[in-house]
Amino acid sequence: MRRPGRCALVAPVGFALAALLLAGCSGDDGAGIEVAPAGRATVVEVVEAPATVEARATATVSAAADGTIADLRVREGQQVRRGQVVLRIESPSARRNLRQARQADAQAASAGTGGGVPTSLAGAAQADATAQRAFDRARRAARRIPDPRARAQALAALQVSQTQYDAARAQADQAAAQLAAGIGSLSDAVSALSSAQRVQTRAAVEVARRTVAALTVRAPIAGTVSLTASGTDSSSGAGDLLSQLPESLQSQAGSALGSGGGSGGSVTSTVAEGAPVSSGQALVSVTDASTLSLTAQVDETDVLLVAPGVDASAELDAVPGATYASAVEAIDPTPTTSTRGGVSYVVRLSLGRGTTADGSTAPVPRPGMSAVVDLRVRTARDVVAAPAPAVFRDGKRDAVWVVKNGRAQRRLVRLGAQGESRVEVLEGLKEGEQLVVRGADRVSEGQQVG
Repeated sequence: MRRPGRCALVAPVGFALAALLLAGCSGDDGAGIEVAPAGRATVVEVVEAPATVEARATATVSAAADGTIADLRVREGQQVRRGQVVLRIESPSARRNLRQARQADAQAASAGTGGGVPTSLAGAAQADATAQRAFDRARRAARRIPDPRARAQALAALQVSQTQYDAARAQADQAAAQLAAGIGSLSDAVSALSSAQRVQTRAAVEVARRTVAALTVRAPIAGTVSLTASGTDSSSGAGDLLSQLPESLQSQAGSALGSGGGSGGSVTSTVAEGAPVSSGQALVSVTDASTLSLTAQVDETDVLLVAPGVDASAELDAVPGATYASAVEAIDPTPTTSTRGGVSYVVRLSLGRGTTADGSTAPVPRPGMSAVVDLRVRTARDVVAAPAPAVFRDGKRDAVWVVKNGRAQRRLVRLGAQGESRVEVLEGLKEGEQLVVRGADRVSEGQQVG
């Protein structure tokens, strides 16, 4: 009757349960058949699941551009506040890219007012396709900005710029159509195209500006610092935006936004003042362990019994014999593949204080430690209970052998809370009735027992 991952806890209720635990007699002259009475008990059904200790939050900050660490202001294991400066990167390429972006934007503005070379109408379609690719790559570049707030602002600004560009490009198309129909002027068409081009250069300036601002690396959350010494060198960093501008601006803007343009792959370096860094390389991780929690993998056969608020306890591999208080907070709706190859669901639990076997306070766990949680999914108090070995499957139903007048009778039962040692019997059995609790597989209907 025991499902994988389940067990039951039984608390005695009066003298009847003592009889249930101790009574038993051999039948058929030592044939290995034992009988005991059904009694009353409190049965707690428990689902066991592997779990991992999780920190409240962990955030990693990466380099916004190629350069060197000019000023390292923290050490390994130091506590930092959110927004505190942890290091500063010197990146001539990022600053050069910002200057180039501003120059390109100024030239685009000048062209739109007649002070520069008009954009070719013949290449409008190609320029538009290039612009769309530039916006796509600009979004990827903006997503690499380490600071979450600056990253979100850059992405929002790009979205606004994309909308403005689409409107300006539609206006340019209309002006070109009017020119072709003989009802518009060349200056109007060129002005419309220059306006669309200007939207794109302004977006490039904004992303380049935020990249330079991100060279001053700040702690994204409060917590403990870990200096990371490895990362990934991107083949196209934040500088992708300006390098993907329309051909008419590429020669003016050059590569931009963190350039680098490395060959990709793994990068390993020392996080120390003067050390080189690559765009996208992980530099600093901050872990907030002020509140710890557990994530457990619960098998699909048990997860429907789990609900927020269910009490649990946890045992850590690192602290043998200690028990930590816990409770279910949430169940992820999306399934995952369990270590056994089946379907499981992530259950998130709080993690409270631990107690050792002698009653003293257990050590505070560290994030990443392994644990096993016992989720008390059902509690049946003062109910008719039968030893789990007495229950067997009869087709699609559960059944027991009831011994009446010395003979075995098959009885169908309906179970409630169940586990390894005892099960709750909702229907089909009364307290005190004698059950075959051992050797049930050798009993037949009407057989003399005892």
